[in-house]
Formats: sequence, C-alpha cells, structure tokens
Amino acid sequence: MLVEPYVIAFAAILGALLGSFLNVLILRLPKDESVVFPGSKCPKCQNPIAWYDNVPVVSWVILLGRCRNCKKPISGQYPLIELIVADIWGFSAWYYGTPFTAASAAMAVSAAIFGTILLGIAITDARHYIIPDEFTLGGLVFGLLLSLAGGVAGVVDAVVGAAVGFGLLYLVAVLGEKAFGKEAMGGGDIKMMAMVGAFVGWKGVLLTIFGGSLLGTLIFVPIHLKQKRLVPFGIFLAAAAAIVFVAGDAIIDWYWGLVVG
Repeated sequence: MLVEPYVIAFAAILGALLGSFLNVLILRLPKDESVVFPGSKCPKCQNPIAWYDNVPVVSWVILLGRCRNCKKPISGQYPLIELIVADIWGFSAWYYGTPFTAASAAMAVSAAIFGTILLGIAITDARHYIIPDEFTLGGLVFGLLLSLAGGVAGVVDAVVGAAVGFGLLYLVAVLGEKAFGKEAMGGGDIKMMAMVGAFVGWKGVLLTIFGGSLLGTLIFVPIHLKQKRLVPFGIFLAAAAAIVFVAGDAIIDWYWGLVVG
C-alpha cells in the first residue's frame, strides 16, 4: 500500500515544527541556555515573538523577514532550517514508508529523526565549533530505542555499531594526542560516532568515517589553504552519515563487487 499524500504532508508539517525547535537548540544549547524558557524573542530588540509570528516559514514570509516590532532583518536561517527539516520528514515518509507496514513506518521515523539530528550537529558545529551532548547522547538513545523495531538482530547491530563508532574515534583521539602532543579528536565527534553507529551499524560506521575523511580532505584542505580557516570535522561526518544511511548498503555492495569480481 502506497503512502497517502496526506501522510507525507503531515510528516512535512511536523518536520517544519521540529525545524523551528531545532533552530532553538542550535542557538541555545552551545550557550547552556534553557530551550524552553524564555519563549522566542527577536535577536535584535529582544521583544517576545507572538505565536502568530512564529509559524514555521509562513510568518517569516508574511513579515518579509523582519521583526514586527523593530523592523530589523531576521536571519534567513530560521525558515531555511524549517524547510530542510520539513523536506527530511516528508521525504522519509515517502521514500521509506512504502509499502506501508509497521517496519517501514519505523524506518521512516528513524530516517527522519537521524536526518534532523545530523542537520543540528552540522549547523551547530559550523556556527559554534561544538557538538552538544543533547544531539549525540540524545540521538544515541533514539537510535537504540528505534533499533527495537528490528528485533534482536536490530538491537545487536545498533549496540555493536555504537560501540565500534565510539571505540574507533576514541582510539584515534588517544593515538593522535600521543603522536602530535595535542588533542586530535574532539569528544563531541567521538560521542557523535557512537550515535551514528546506533543508526547505521558497524559497517555504516566504517563507511561514515571513510566518507567523512574523504569529504574533509576534498573540502577542508582547499578552504584552509585559501582562507586559513578551520572547518569542524563534525560537518563532514554528518554529511557522510546521511549518505551512508540512504545509500550505504548499495555502496558496500558496489565495493565488494569490485573487490570480488
């Protein structure tokens, strides 16, 4: 049975609402501020934002990207994150939810939550050079709980994946610090890979680390040479993890096909 269009629409609307909350997490978690109180306020004039001016995407468009009170511009990051998360949830419902079964629904929810967390990690790391525990440890809990839908095999895969993800990055951190005399891997990256492993398993962890390193080399090196600017590794790990979740099995099968035959 195909997923009904209204289910996809509902998922997208839910995603937009979660995207609005994700904006709050991205801005407040690095500052150790409450994500509940106070309510949303204009970053320029600090006036509270009324609920009707806080409808995801719609309010920003109606207000032409400006605060109703001070008329100062409001960052386009807000509607952009809301739109991206809406797309993540709508796509997950459409792509993983057909044919509609309990297993496919669990897969769709897993994809949507994982994608949302990865986006939060990437943006927060890019803005603040930090990966909050709320994303990594909270995501780890979500990954392990969602693995229950796969039965014993799913739980084992998630637990082993989390252990391998944590262990590999921790080993890199220890060896790197001994070799270079300084921190070689941030604690946030280590905990992040434990979370990633809970969603993609140990094979996905290996592929994510390889893909993140490859993306980091191709993108970071030119930027660093040109601008002398540090680009956080968590961004590349997040991008690689998203690719692995969607196409990891196909990539692994393709690789083994080259090796074996």
